Amino acid sequence: MGVFFISSLKNTIFAIMNIDYIIVGCGLAGIAFAQTLRKNKKSFVVIDDASQQSSLVAAGMYNPVILKRFSEVWKAQEQLQIALPFYKELEVLLDKKIDYKLRVLRRFATIEEQNMWFQAADNPALEPFLSTSLVDNNNSYINAQLGFGEVLRAGRIDTDILIEEYMAYLQTHDNFIKDTLDYNNLIINENVVSYKNITANHIVFCEGFGLKANPYFNNLPLNGTKGELIKIKAPKLKMEFSLKASVFLIPEGNDVYSVGATYNWEDKTNSPTEEAKDELVSKVKSFLKCDFEVVGQKAGIRPTVKDRRPLVGTHKKYKNIHVLNGLGTRGVMIGPYVAKQLYNNIEKGVSLNPEIDISRFIS
Repeated sequence: MGVFFISSLKNTIFAIMNIDYIIVGCGLAGIAFAQTLRKNKKSFVVIDDASQQSSLVAAGMYNPVILKRFSEVWKAQEQLQIALPFYKELEVLLDKKIDYKLRVLRRFATIEEQNMWFQAADNPALEPFLSTSLVDNNNSYINAQLGFGEVLRAGRIDTDILIEEYMAYLQTHDNFIKDTLDYNNLIINENVVSYKNITANHIVFCEGFGLKANPYFNNLPLNGTKGELIKIKAPKLKMEFSLKASVFLIPEGNDVYSVGATYNWEDKTNSPTEEAKDELVSKVKSFLKCDFEVVGQKAGIRPTVKDRRPLVGTHKKYKNIHVLNGLGTRGVMIGPYVAKQLYNNIEKGVSLNPEIDISRFIS
């Protein structure tokens, strides 16, 4: 299909003729779907106004185990099989390091937690992810008398670099529009979607919590959960692994560590709060025995769903309007999986996994 661009000085595209997809949102969901389209040689543009911050404040961990309850993340094996090659391809495309294999250790607070760990490791679903060898604590600045359990096949995606570099890549290839989508200018016909001077076969909404304002999908049960992270500088700590205790402590280099995250179901703003900072500092002090300084703080609204599954599918009335949302706290792992599911559903007629299909909420 031919694509024709006319750009203004304000980076607004006046004319795009005959493209395959419009994607709204350039967080983890939007990037996963855009990259899926690119690999399949589909033409597209991404529209984003940077109003949603959940992907930017994500710690970026991919971890196949829910460490609070020692249970498996939903479809962890399948998600990792898709996600790890996906991020490797992005590293090559962007010529940037974004995937850091990171040792993840779970601090044991009680003997009971140790016993629960070994019981979980006997579960066939968790066996590939939980080491049965306890790790001794050799860091005098961490209070962990009972040692740690080690999570296998875990790591961290640098989401800040990923989003920044992928947006820059899209801009370089005329696939990006920095703008706020005006739903009133969206015209839905039987076979095409028109927006201002853009005409596409499909539109996919990857708006995060912004979906609440979307007139086509605002009936879906998307519950925004505010999360806040702080960054601390702890020169004495010298910790090279990710530590899960009452909070996650993740090394970022130069003696800086991310600490998170909080959960607030009432506040729907992206503004950092003193209450969250105090909560995170207090929790860090409960197991860290060295001085540290808070050097940064971020906040964002996670797009969470009541049944803890993503929102993926097609509008009941308009068959060329789709949604890819509700990635929650594990967007790094699940994003490539759900993007592939939606693409195969639209382009190949493959049924969605019923656990993520929005039809589960539509009578």
